[in-house]
Amino acid sequence: RVGRQINSAALIADGYHARTDGLTSLAVVAGAVGVWLGLPLADPIIGLIITVAIFGIVWQSARSVLTRMLDGVEPGFVNEIHHAAAHVAGIDRVVDAKARWLGHKLHVDVEIAVNDGLLLAVANNIAASLKAELFAHIPALDVATVRFAEPEAEGGHHHAPDPFLVSGKLASGLLEIVDTPQGERMRLRLSRHAEGLRANVAIERADGAVESLPLSPVGGDHHYLQSLIAPAEPHEFNARLQLAAGSDTEDLPFAMAEPEGHHHEHADG
Repeated sequence: RVGRQINSAALIADGYHARTDGLTSLAVVAGAVGVWLGLPLADPIIGLIITVAIFGIVWQSARSVLTRMLDGVEPGFVNEIHHAAAHVAGIDRVVDAKARWLGHKLHVDVEIAVNDGLLLAVANNIAASLKAELFAHIPALDVATVRFAEPEAEGGHHHAPDPFLVSGKLASGLLEIVDTPQGERMRLRLSRHAEGLRANVAIERADGAVESLPLSPVGGDHHYLQSLIAPAEPHEFNARLQLAAGSDTEDLPFAMAEPEGHHHEHADG
């Protein structure tokens, strides 16, 4: 019992050894009683049963010790890593999970994939949350290392304007136009935001019309807001980022201009 409490394979093996001694003594007594009762085959039969039991105990003990010597862990620990990651919002998937014993303590190395549009502060919060879940799910855990997988080849739009740095009383982050599998989208990545934040981009077009692009959380992640449709061309305009949280509102004006050489030409007539 103590060996299991401190996760010592050697102490657990020693407990199996003591159990083997007890079974051997029991076999001697049972065989003697059988012979005394006039059952001469009782001694060899009981001896054979005890031999099989001892072989089973030795195999179980040796497998556990050899697994520790080869830095192996029980499959259940890897399953617990995936289970812990499933409790953390913002993790797309577990790319790789490794664990090894160092003495009585477990060391875990996890590589996770997150949205590559997240700000550093948000990604670090996800890593910290995963570590907390790992320590809660695995009592023997001593060290947990969380790494981020290399981002996939999705990025900003090839002729998109420079991003707008958002810094207001209700939110901070980065607003930009990006390419996604669904097409161009207006994306707001938040490093800080008020509870229940709502966001909308109001674009002032040259003809006086106002193009409205509501921003919604992506995958339930409130640090990552995105429009459902693409902003109209051209991507050169004056606009306002409209933020609201409860009864508080805030308008942050900004302008976007396409890079040199990517201006859209308009036909005459």
